[in-house]
Amino acid sequence: RTPGSHTRRLDESRDASDSRRGEGAQVPVDSQITRRGPKHDLTAVVLMFHGGKPNSTEPVRSTSLSWLRLRLMQREISKELAELGAATWLLRFGVRGWNARAEGGPSPLVDARRALELVRAEHSGVPVVLLGHSMGARTAVAVAGDPAVTGVVALAPWLTPADPDGQLAGRHLIAAHAPTDRITRFGDTAAFVQRARSVARSARMIDMGPLDHAMLRERERWNRVALESTAEIIASPTL
Repeated sequence: RTPGSHTRRLDESRDASDSRRGEGAQVPVDSQITRRGPKHDLTAVVLMFHGGKPNSTEPVRSTSLSWLRLRLMQREISKELAELGAATWLLRFGVRGWNARAEGGPSPLVDARRALELVRAEHSGVPVVLLGHSMGARTAVAVAGDPAVTGVVALAPWLTPADPDGQLAGRHLIAAHAPTDRITRFGDTAAFVQRARSVARSARMIDMGPLDHAMLRERERWNRVALESTAEIIASPTL
C-alpha cells in the first residue's frame, strides 16, 4: 500500500508486497516499515520488532501472526504516543527466523540495523526507543548499542545466558514477562535484567503474572505496559 495523500493522516503504512518477498530476498528497508504518528518535529521514534522462531528462511508475510500481533499493538498505542510527539515504526523482518548461523549474523539484526540507519537519515538527532516482542525483544537488546537508541522495552523476551549486555551501557531497559510463559523463560529474563543493571542506566522487570506468551490474554494490559514503559523511557534523561 502507498501512503495516503493527506498530510494530516496519522497512519502512513508502507508495507512491502508479499510478491517481492522471495525466500531470503532483501527489499528496501523503507518498504518493510509501517509508520504511524507525526512525521516532523518528533520527540522520539519508537521502532517496533515482532517475534519469530529460532530457524527459518521463510518470508514474513502480511498474514504472519507474529507481525500482525505487533501491528495490532501499534494501532492501539500509537495515538497516545503521537500525543507525546513520538512516531511508531513497525519493522517487518525479511524472514521469520533468528538464524544464528546466517551469513552476516542473525537475520533480524541485519534488518534492524538498516531500519536504524533509516531513522538516523530521516530524523537525525531524534532518540529511538526499541519495543520488541519475543525474538523482536532479543533483536532490540542486541542492537541497543546504536547511537540513536536510548532504551529498550522487551515484552516476553527470548533472552539467553549467552546474550551480551554491554551494548546497553547508558541505556534504559524495561522487560515485561509472565512466569507462566511456556515459550520463553521468565527466569532467563530476570537473570539478564539483573546482569544488565551493572551497565545500563536503568534496568527493571515487570512481572505480568499468569499471562501467556502470545499477549492475547489481557491484551489491554500488555498494551498499557508497552505504552507506559515506552513513554517512561522517552521522558527519561538521554545518553
